[in-house]
Amino acid sequence: MIRHLRQEVPGCVAAGVVDMATGMLLSFETTESHPSEVLDLLAGATLDLFQGRTVTMIEDVFKERRGISSTEHYFQEILVNSSNLTHLFVRSNRHEDVVAVVVCPKSVNIGMLFAATRRVVKDHGGA
Repeated sequence: MIRHLRQEVPGCVAAGVVDMATGMLLSFETTESHPSEVLDLLAGATLDLFQGRTVTMIEDVFKERRGISSTEHYFQEILVNSSNLTHLFVRSNRHEDVVAVVVCPKSVNIGMLFAATRRVVKDHGGA
């Protein structure tokens, strides 16, 4: 999946896969070297974005108000812009403990970023 994300997402400078069950970065590929501490923090930050305490509380409130007893998570995709980069986090629909992370320059076409990432995740059994 990482190789295909790097090849098919326009301008992709880094891609990774996070296991939400363990909070570990399973695999990554980047055009630049990054300290291992940063890569370790990426997995934890991804876990916080999708399943942090406050996020889980928000999901629980919506489920309660809507009378839903499902364990499904509401947040499926998250887009984060930093000063120079755009980071897209996409949860797999079939394996909700798997999140693909794609990093591109901030100038990326957001529609193309979403379309290409969704296509690759789906092709790899994720959607």
